[in-house]
Amino acid sequence: MAGVITKFFIASLFMWITPIILLYGFNHNLIPGSTQLNPHSLTLLSGFLAVISVNVVIAIYIIMAMKEPSSKHEPDPAFVAEAKASINQSPGKAEDPSQANNKKEE
Repeated sequence: MAGVITKFFIASLFMWITPIILLYGFNHNLIPGSTQLNPHSLTLLSGFLAVISVNVVIAIYIIMAMKEPSSKHEPDPAFVAEAKASINQSPGKAEDPSQANNKKEE
């Protein structure tokens, strides 16, 4: 669990840092060729690249999450037993709360 939280935290940091660095680079002419663009094109290009960079970071995070071994995550046995018991209950014994509210209104 701590590994997933760490990966999420790192991905969140990169989602903030990457577009800020890109925008800073464009605004301070640190990116080669950015001085030759007109202001309108520079704004569009820097914004587009900032959005794309966030999407790339999200894709990398999803790929890392998919590579997590599934055998590492096992459900709590008490939760599984309770879930199976609730599924096996007959429909007449356990009422859905929304059905109980409908009966009270009638």
